[in-house]
Amino acid sequence: MGKLTSKLPTVARIFLGLIFFVFGLNGFLHFLPQPPPPPAAGALFGAFVASGFMLPLIKGTEVLVGALLLGGRFVPLGLAMLAPITVNIVAFHAFLAPKGIGLALFVLALHGYLAWSYRAAYAPMLRARVTPGAEAEPAPEGHTVAATA
Repeated sequence: MGKLTSKLPTVARIFLGLIFFVFGLNGFLHFLPQPPPPPAAGALFGAFVASGFMLPLIKGTEVLVGALLLGGRFVPLGLAMLAPITVNIVAFHAFLAPKGIGLALFVLALHGYLAWSYRAAYAPMLRARVTPGAEAEPAPEGHTVAATA
């Protein structure tokens, strides 16, 4: 593996962490101006705000996981926590607010690349049958979880 290739997961992790940390904080502090959304997107966003819990839950998760990614801690868990948020960001922009689809697809690409990079960490939970309380089997030869700084 070349020098550049070995650094790509770290670069992707930092970019994804920054995106979620900054946009998550913006959900609380409103330091980035937002253009008015299309009507359907505004209605959905308004429902999230009106619920009283959904927007803080989503934005709080984004801040927490963004910090974990930036710190390089619990990366596979953080990626799993972000998966439904990433899917909804892409769907939101694909169907309701197409102007932001570029950043949404960039986030999806980073997320997919990192999930692939950490695939060995997901192998135990992707087994069809697992006995509760059983120790996880070691990863197959050549499929180790690489530690990245």
